[in-house]
Amino acid sequence: MHNFEINSSEIDKIEKISEKEKNFRIKNLEFFNTNGFPSKKLEDWKFSDFRDIVYKNFDQLDTKNTLADIKKINLLKDFDHNYILLVNGNLQSSNFDYEDKSKIRINSYKKDNINYETSQNPLVCLNNALAKEGYSLEIEKNYRLKKVVIIYNFFTKDLKNKILNKKNKITIKENSEIHIIDYTVNESKFKFINNICENVILEKNSKFKHIFIQDNRSNGYFYKFSKNKLLSNSNYTSFIFSSGLKFNKLDIECDLEGKNSECNVQSALFLNTNDHQEIKTRINHLAENCKSYQKVKSVLSSDSKGVYQGKIYVKNIAQKTNAYQLSQALLLSSDSEFDSKPELEIYADNVKCSHGSTSGSLDEDSLYYLMTRGLNRKESTKLLIKGFLDDVVQIIKSASIKKFIQDKLAKQIYGH
Repeated sequence: MHNFEINSSEIDKIEKISEKEKNFRIKNLEFFNTNGFPSKKLEDWKFSDFRDIVYKNFDQLDTKNTLADIKKINLLKDFDHNYILLVNGNLQSSNFDYEDKSKIRINSYKKDNINYETSQNPLVCLNNALAKEGYSLEIEKNYRLKKVVIIYNFFTKDLKNKILNKKNKITIKENSEIHIIDYTVNESKFKFINNICENVILEKNSKFKHIFIQDNRSNGYFYKFSKNKLLSNSNYTSFIFSSGLKFNKLDIECDLEGKNSECNVQSALFLNTNDHQEIKTRINHLAENCKSYQKVKSVLSSDSKGVYQGKIYVKNIAQKTNAYQLSQALLLSSDSEFDSKPELEIYADNVKCSHGSTSGSLDEDSLYYLMTRGLNRKESTKLLIKGFLDDVVQIIKSASIKKFIQDKLAKQIYGH
């Protein structure tokens, strides 16, 4: 790469692709090379100027696929689980010993059919041009997994000045259910970019529950575009606890295409020195009697920056829509920043839609009350922060998973 422009010879190195796929990849690469990394000139990136971030932190970027073979990883002992191991985004192994394996298919994404949808998002176009590997997971009809699935996203020590482009696809067929924990383990102390595009398809009466969290602080720069399709009576739930990542943007789009489908997105984040995290959602109500609920809670310390952009779109046929959206931020420092952009676009008349956004400092009266009960200011601050974020954690039903999340959040609250 020179000045972050990628030569089309990188596509020639991809094996076993059709002429149609090659042309699609070249078209996307040309779009990326023309437009470059997304900047604040794009409305969707007005609060997270990724071009400026890349230029300040990288002199060069290597697009080569980074293969590594991990002989052994330290599996979580907190609760029984199935697992999928991804090493630098590549599918290495999986274990579904708790399940009926005939109901589960897990393969490398390269064996799946490519999606030829066009995009105006430069990072999605870059992914379309260069993505190799990733995974494809399919759950057969009428099967509810007995145990949660942990996806170990393992990044190796040698990752430096790399940009990884991967695609994932999850299909939950009719009357089936799966709970997934996306768990990031980063051993690299260097800077790299992880660019993921993921499709999730929920067929009729299916359920998908997802938790996003990581093991430790990271110098990686993470972007994930998640496109979710919900058919009749399906239920999508996502909990985001991504504290500790230097840069992270989760771009979630949910299409509620079937009647009585439901979408639930909630997050609890603690951001520290130089952390920059954005959650961007677009919930498209495209059918009758659908529900969506969004709650984003953030605590910002030092010179961190948090962003929430949330849009609710209601099509004219989506009568009896019930949609709710709320963002709340606690700013612990005058140098921290939180930007919120809630949006409603409604074309149906029989709907119930609301949104709200608040930000401010810790309540001095609450701090004073705790200090009169024997706690010092530091302990009082920590207790109020934990209480503020724990509001989201308490929704998780499993006691063992809830405790695991609470322990991770406690470790990520530095200096309080």
